[in-house]
Formats: sequence, structure tokens, C-alpha cells
Amino acid sequence: MRSIGFIFDLDGVIVDTAKYHYLAWKKLANELGFEFTHQQNELFKGVSRKRCLEILLDIGNINATQEQFDAWMVDKNEDYLAYIENMNASEILPDVPRVLDFLKDRQIPIALGSASKNARPILEKVGLLSYFDTIVDGNNVTKAKPDPEVFLIAARSLGVNPSDCVVFEDALAGIQAANAAGMISIGIGDAKILSEANYNFADFTEMDTEFLQTLVTYEV
Repeated sequence: MRSIGFIFDLDGVIVDTAKYHYLAWKKLANELGFEFTHQQNELFKGVSRKRCLEILLDIGNINATQEQFDAWMVDKNEDYLAYIENMNASEILPDVPRVLDFLKDRQIPIALGSASKNARPILEKVGLLSYFDTIVDGNNVTKAKPDPEVFLIAARSLGVNPSDCVVFEDALAGIQAANAAGMISIGIGDAKILSEANYNFADFTEMDTEFLQTLVTYEV
């Protein structure tokens, strides 16, 4: 029987750290003299920190030297780290542990594939690190989603063919990356936004054991 691997994005799939990213970006925008809205924050989903800052500066019509750009990158991350310092298991999104337990009980290899450079400490804080056989994050990739690099590296680390991988994503760029890698893509969130996914669920509470079993046994 072929091996199958499961790859999870972090923000918006396992935990909701998007609110902390938003607060950190909003703080920086306010310091630079302009507002940053929740609607504008949607542009940042699944995007690298560098690209997020480029977008933010475009929104504020701000020109920056490389020195300023690098300093603002550091400032934003320090603010974000301060926000997530007190994260705990209560911030795990609904039914994520059930799905992870289902896979772990069946010895299915599990990877994290995230743009976040803080994925490992976040997983440690919420008590989920031990579920993951490999973690591929912003420290391991050079290309941001929708480029499939992060998922292809994860598949290789798991020893699984890309076509035998299932990806859970909450961002359109992530769904596009999974599709580009030839993987099964499952959107977690708004089905209208994630319409390019092979399957869509509002959250993991909608995903029953029968569906998970079909993924594991290649009956999808």
C-alpha cells in the first residue's frame, strides 16, 4: 500500500494567530502614520513577512531604505512575539486535536507547512509539537505560497510522493500551492474564497471520521 502524508498550514488551520499578526501590523502602520484595516489584512493570508511589509508600505504609500525596511521587519516580529508569548492550548481551533489523534493513531505521517517563522514555538506553547513528524516553515523556504516549495519540501521530508499528500489550508495562496504540487487540497474556512480547493469545510468540526477515513484509504 502506498504511503500517504498529511500537511497542515498553521495560522487559521491549527491556531488562530492571524489576530496577533494583525495587531502587530496595525501597530506598525499607526507608527508610520496610517490606518490598517481588517479588510486589508486579508491580503496578508499565506504571505511571507517580507511580502506583507511590502504590501503594507504600498498601502501607506511609504518609501523605505533597506535599513528602515529591515528594522521594521524586526519591530513587527518583536511585537508579534510579545502578543503570542501567553498562547496556550485554549487557542487551538475546534477539533484539531481530534483530527491529529485520528492520524497519529493510524501512524499517518504528519507535517506542518507554514510561512510562519515562529511555527515551532507556537506549537510548543499550545502543546501540539509532538504530533508533527516534520516542520517546514519560513526558515526553510525561499519562495512564498502560491509557489508549492513549502509543500514539496514537506512531502520529501515525510518520504511521501506529492500526489499522495493531503493539505489543509485557510488561504487561497495555500490552496493554489497545494494544487500546483499535485496534492489533495482541503480548504478550511470560507468556501467562496477557497473555491479552488478539492474539498471545503468551515472548520474541522464539519469533517467527520468517515471522510478522514476516505482520505487515508484513497477513496476520495
